[in-house]
Amino acid sequence: MSLLIKNGEVVTASERYEADILCENGKIVRIERGIEAPDAEVVDAAGKYVFPGFIDPHVHIYLPFMGTYAIDTYETASQAALVGGTTTLIEMCCPARGDDPLESFHLWKSKAEGVSACDFTFHMGVSRYDEETAAQLRQIVAEGISSFKVFLAYKGAFGVSDEELFHVMKLAKELGVIVTAHCENPDLVLEMQKKLVAEGKLEPKWHYWSRPPEVEAEGTGRLMTFAELLGTHVYVVHLSCKESLDRAVAAKRRGVNAYVETLIQFLTLDMTYAELPDFEGAKYVMSPPLRHKSNQEVLWNGLKTGLVSTCATDHAPFNFKDQKPMGKDDFTKIPNGIPSLEDRVNLLWTHGVMEDRIDIHTFVDCASTQAARIFGLFPRKGTIQVGADADLVVYDPGYEGNISVKTHKMAVDYSAFEGWPIKGRPHVVTVRGEVAARDGEFVGTLGRGQFLKRVPSHF
Repeated sequence: MSLLIKNGEVVTASERYEADILCENGKIVRIERGIEAPDAEVVDAAGKYVFPGFIDPHVHIYLPFMGTYAIDTYETASQAALVGGTTTLIEMCCPARGDDPLESFHLWKSKAEGVSACDFTFHMGVSRYDEETAAQLRQIVAEGISSFKVFLAYKGAFGVSDEELFHVMKLAKELGVIVTAHCENPDLVLEMQKKLVAEGKLEPKWHYWSRPPEVEAEGTGRLMTFAELLGTHVYVVHLSCKESLDRAVAAKRRGVNAYVETLIQFLTLDMTYAELPDFEGAKYVMSPPLRHKSNQEVLWNGLKTGLVSTCATDHAPFNFKDQKPMGKDDFTKIPNGIPSLEDRVNLLWTHGVMEDRIDIHTFVDCASTQAARIFGLFPRKGTIQVGADADLVVYDPGYEGNISVKTHKMAVDYSAFEGWPIKGRPHVVTVRGEVAARDGEFVGTLGRGQFLKRVPSHF
């Protein structure tokens, strides 16, 4: 069946105009005023914006981590994503150091296929490097993956050595693959953790002091050094602070092909949340940690000026009741992550556009278009044009409400933004021309999501 969205104001990363949008067979086929399509399902977008479907370039759905598993599945996460306006997920496939990379890729993919209600693809995690790994990575790229993920953290679990990093990035350059990286210094983190634990500093608030900004900045600078030497294109995930951004920007000015991602958590929360008493701070433990509030305006300005390309979530949901308490007596054992998949778009709108920190085009760009461009999905995703997938968000700027665990679709048992007001939310969300969410409720089809094959483009 055809879908016709009428009377809306279309907004992309670069354009803004009034038009109707006709969708057929999952694609946008006409964009103009006064379209008539008697047999089409009609969505009246009068008084609302029509945005391209939003893309979260950094999520964890299936995640074995720190002795437990992330609590969401693609059934819950894809519904949450769609209700929040996100129509495409890029998940981190994160095999541990001893795991088989190709088997891991197929395992992660199997968790989404036939289950997800939204489209999906992956960054392929590389936790070791040898000849066998290299051959498997080549096969994974041939199967449609065009980005790798490395951890400069979590020594002995996910982390790679500098020697391995060199070879991963060398291979990526050869294949035209972009390398995404968690940038910290694993040895500094480990030694700082030991020091704090020995001093009896075990509460959640001490997590910050085990990986202060200098630790993240060192990792960021190290990645930039490798990228500059090898010519590899790199993407810093979840950048949290001025010190790290300074390293990335300096490298960009030297000609390094580097992109920066920040998170909605770093734009809206600060380190005082992780200092809450009675273990409440554990809800806000993530890596890198929440920073001093002064970093927020630095990151907002980075989005505004284009020095920061994307706003993601690093969605990693662990229950407060029975998972976060694994670190009740030792902060180093608290499963890391602040779930926010469902709330990213509305928080970015409320605290970005509505508070004049970014304009409406930057909003679309950092939450959709840049991710599509960087990761080989544009113009199929990330924009509104004839021939693009009909992933559309009819957004109601007049809505006012509050975030709450009582209403969210994520499987996790708390909200890091409990009670926070939002101004605006998706009215209708479509995935390839099918209405999948309406006014905060999922109305789509589980299993309809497709794996998005991508072709390397970062030569």
